[in-house]
Amino acid sequence: MGSDHYFSSQPSGPEVRRPLHVTLDGRERTLVTSGGIFSPDGIDKGTVILLDEVPSPSPEGNLLDIGCGWGPVALTMALKSPAARVYAVDVNERCLALTRDNAAALGLDNVTASRPEDVDPQLRFDTIWSNPPIRIGKDELHALLLLWLPRLAPEGTAWLVVQKNLGADSLQKWLTEQLGSGYSVSRHSTAKSFRILKITRSPEDS
Repeated sequence: MGSDHYFSSQPSGPEVRRPLHVTLDGRERTLVTSGGIFSPDGIDKGTVILLDEVPSPSPEGNLLDIGCGWGPVALTMALKSPAARVYAVDVNERCLALTRDNAAALGLDNVTASRPEDVDPQLRFDTIWSNPPIRIGKDELHALLLLWLPRLAPEGTAWLVVQKNLGADSLQKWLTEQLGSGYSVSRHSTAKSFRILKITRSPEDS
């Protein structure tokens, strides 16, 4: 099954798990992966840049990974911030199962992997990391970001990695317009063909 359907809730192809050897938080890890998900063979380029470029997440509180895949972002957050609670969300049930099992394999009990609608809407997040699924389409992407970014806690920060040729600069402008004066949207850095966008909620905005 091709990765063009990784955003399906129930991938049509059979689940055939296999070992995955990757480096997370500076150490080699042996995890599991499967077809029918985003980047099943390793950490994709955008996520590598995100993990390399952004500062460590909040050491406590609630952290969020939007579109978790097999878990590289959520697992890294959990490894770096063991006192925090990490929420990994995805519409793909196979991704959620892999993220749960990979967290268990690493001994991480601070990761909750679930569908977006199963996350308490009252939760606020101190740090959000995401390699957002640009290819789901502009309308769906915009709806996704407007679902989660307003859930930043006061002084919370979101970090998004977006490929330049897939509209990083126009997305930055759109986020600035949509989120309004309670948020700061900026370009944190550029690495290879990717931008890192930084979104911070102001302290007085609640």
